[in-house]
Amino acid sequence: MYRVAEVIVVEGKYDKNTLSQTVDASIVTLEGFAAFHDREKLSFLRRLAEKRGLIVLTDSDGAGFVLRNFLKGALPSGRVRHAYIPDIPGKERRKRAPGREGKLGVEGMRPEILLDALRRAGATFLDEQTRPPDGEPLTMTDFFECGLSGAPDSAARRRALLRRLSLPEKLNARGLLDALNLLYGRERFYELLRDTEGPRETV
Repeated sequence: MYRVAEVIVVEGKYDKNTLSQTVDASIVTLEGFAAFHDREKLSFLRRLAEKRGLIVLTDSDGAGFVLRNFLKGALPSGRVRHAYIPDIPGKERRKRAPGREGKLGVEGMRPEILLDALRRAGATFLDEQTRPPDGEPLTMTDFFECGLSGAPDSAARRRALLRRLSLPEKLNARGLLDALNLLYGRERFYELLRDTEGPRETV
C-alpha cells in the first residue's frame, strides 16, 4: 500500500473507506456541508495544513466544487493542494439511484484512478523505491476483470500465466499479484496478456 505524507481531506466516510484501501494516509472527512459551520473542524484543518500539508479530494460534481471553493478561502493556500477525479457516469453499489449529476464520486473510483489523481496533485509518496517500475500497480480488481479471479476457470488461467512467465506455480492469487507488480507493473502486464501467443517470457 502506498504511504502518503500529506493529510487527505474527503467529503464523507464512504470516500474515506475507499481511499483507505488504496493508500496509507491520514484521512479527514468534511461530513459534507457541515464543515461550513464547524469552526473547530476548520481550525483543525488549518493546523494540519501548516504541519503536514493537505490534499483536497472531493467528488467531481457541483457540490464537490462548492466544498473546494469554500476550503480555498478558509485554508492557507500555500499548504493545500487539490486532487481531481475524472467525470465517470455511474452510481456507487450502495446507492439505489445515481446522484443528481449521474457521476461516480470518490467512493466509486478504482484505486489506480485515485492514485493518479493524488500524483497529479503532487502528493508526496513515501518509500517510492517500492513502486513498480512500469507505472501504477495492478489490483485485485484488474484480476477480476481479466478473469484471473472470481470466475470458474480463474485458477486454471492463473496457472497458465504462471507457467508462461516462469513464476513459481504454487503462488496464490495474492502472491501472483505481488509478483507481477514487482516484475512488470500494470501496463506491461496488460501487454503480456494481449500477447498470449508470443514466446515464453523469462525473468
